[in-house]
Amino acid sequence: MNQTVRPSAIRIGASACPHDCPSTCALEIEILDEHTIGRVHGARDNGYTAGVVCAKVARYAERANHAGRLTQPLRRTGPKGSGSFAPISWDDALDLVAERFLAAERLHGPQAVWPYYYAGTMGLVMRDGIHRLRHAKKYSGFHSTICVNAAYTGFAAGTGRIAGADPREMAKSDVVVIWGTNPVNTQVNVMTHAVRARKERGAKIVAVDIYMNGTMEQADLPVLVKPGTDGALACAVMHCLFRDGKADWDYLDKYTDAPRELEAHLRTRDPQWASAITGCPAETIEEFARLVGSTKRAYFRLGYGFSRSRNGPPNMHAASCIPAVTGAWLHEGGGAFHNNADIYRWNKTMIEGTDVRDASVRMLDQSRVGAILTGDREALKDGPPVTAMLIQNTNPVSVCPDQEVVKRGFAREDLFVCVHEQFMTETAAMADVVLPATMFTEHDDVYQGGGHQYIILGPKLVAPPGECRSNHEVVCALAKRVGAEHPGFGMSARELIDWTLQKSGWGTLERLEREKWIDCQPDFETAHYVKGFAYPGGKFRFKPDWTSIPFRSPHRAGPVEAIPKLPDHWTIIEEADENHPFRLATSPSRGFLNSTFNETQGSRKANGGRPDVMIHPDDAAAHGIADGAEVVMGNARGRVRLHAKLFDGVRRGVAIAESIWPNDAYPDGKGINTLTGADSIAPYGGVAFHDNKVWIRPFARAAE
Repeated sequence: MNQTVRPSAIRIGASACPHDCPSTCALEIEILDEHTIGRVHGARDNGYTAGVVCAKVARYAERANHAGRLTQPLRRTGPKGSGSFAPISWDDALDLVAERFLAAERLHGPQAVWPYYYAGTMGLVMRDGIHRLRHAKKYSGFHSTICVNAAYTGFAAGTGRIAGADPREMAKSDVVVIWGTNPVNTQVNVMTHAVRARKERGAKIVAVDIYMNGTMEQADLPVLVKPGTDGALACAVMHCLFRDGKADWDYLDKYTDAPRELEAHLRTRDPQWASAITGCPAETIEEFARLVGSTKRAYFRLGYGFSRSRNGPPNMHAASCIPAVTGAWLHEGGGAFHNNADIYRWNKTMIEGTDVRDASVRMLDQSRVGAILTGDREALKDGPPVTAMLIQNTNPVSVCPDQEVVKRGFAREDLFVCVHEQFMTETAAMADVVLPATMFTEHDDVYQGGGHQYIILGPKLVAPPGECRSNHEVVCALAKRVGAEHPGFGMSARELIDWTLQKSGWGTLERLEREKWIDCQPDFETAHYVKGFAYPGGKFRFKPDWTSIPFRSPHRAGPVEAIPKLPDHWTIIEEADENHPFRLATSPSRGFLNSTFNETQGSRKANGGRPDVMIHPDDAAAHGIADGAEVVMGNARGRVRLHAKLFDGVRRGVAIAESIWPNDAYPDGKGINTLTGADSIAPYGGVAFHDNKVWIRPFARAAE
């Protein structure tokens, strides 16, 4: 809680956390002078943030005022990746980027240029404005696949929409089920509302996860499973609900599509069956079912983590089916929630330039950047090679899967890369031109909540250091030089925000400045699907058509036809075997957010000072591994050196490597995503970050 007494001389500015976290906290930021921020606090008068913010954002000044920030444009002077750069003026830098983009266009056509971005900021203007340049120039399209696809698809499979019960209702629940997310590390506000329910209502907190993390430790019932087995757990819980007369047949008959078929299907999916798959004791599964079957006010807060397996979408769908079996949706404090993406009805025409988008332009898969840059014909959609890139808001050389292939792609001498960044990341180090970027307190933007229901303004509060420029300024300056035309290039960030708010039906920028945020929460009947779910006929789908889930990407991937028709354990995961006896998950840490914050000493210290891998003590003993010993972990994709951390809070045969440390934090310079696969999750793509088989050996034996 933010109870610090602030000196009266310090001004307080309202803003929003810009990072890739569903909380999107409303912030109160100490402004020390025109260039400097101080402590960051959660906004106490925001109904979801409720005065709480995570530790890494609370000390954001450490990042904003960091001596390592980029403050002037740079041009590469040595070999790629050497770190040899020299200062260059903004005009010369932008002229060079435009010259290389135009040269790529002349040689191979405009699709040889690939603007590449992601969620380093979640602001609509600074994140999504790169699309306006893409669409105006007919540069290669961008399938955004690395994060939400599997989770969104799994949730929408049942409901038909990415929206659910008001997340503030967790505080009004009798049982809060936190499944596949570790909010103690990743979205602290979930814990605020869940703990409030426990204190005020005597509610029980159930946590489902693959290791005993901070959230599991705070739960009344921690349900520990092996990675990729959540579908089996959900099926066994529903088996118990049907068996014990806790299924709400009035609700099922009115609101769901195939309840009797589901009941018959689940008769063989009992707790003993699930225990053999998940590693979770049958008694724990029975207790889980008893808790959610004992009240209608059971709230399922479903996260991203358990969707990041090759069977992620059906796992998410299976978990979301449980409150439909109990009829919890009809009650305040009951139902399910994953994200509120579909409540905002944005008109992004001016921000993204969607009115000039050419649907015939190829779409390239963000997650397969390695295959694309190394010339894979299928990944390139049989089109021209990518020979020029503009990268904003992301660090693919660290965060993308199949790292060895990614690095080979970025090492190509014929590939021109401009990276617009705040720090010299590993991707920036591979660039030809590096441009210094502003941080969220140094430009104007607008944000939407994922884990809540607010639109929040993030105004410019301080001046940026040195020569830093915003994403919007860079995109507009390049557009002028490469001949891209669109009215959005002539508008300021504030004008874009105002236009977008008005055209989307959310009022004006003046209103948002006055009120700081807009509560967009739908009414109870809409949020709880009282008048029916979002499919034709209004039924929740236990038996979805996986070829036509209402997900807004046209991208198709993976063996869609093999997805189970009803909730089940889909055995497509990368199972451990004799040569790879461990299943590795790369779970989020408390100190980093993907690769953000790993430049600050506070976050590095919070993460233990070095990368490590958690393994069960019995597994360590069987492989001759001591606590703290250096080990090598590997599979067909590569090898990684790091240290072992013995931890009995994982199931046997499971390895957990928290966070994305910089590659140079590993002795061999190879980060954890060396071991993750880039094959796409069915049906709309995604990355199986938590679904990798590996072997682990003491380092001294690695050469044997």
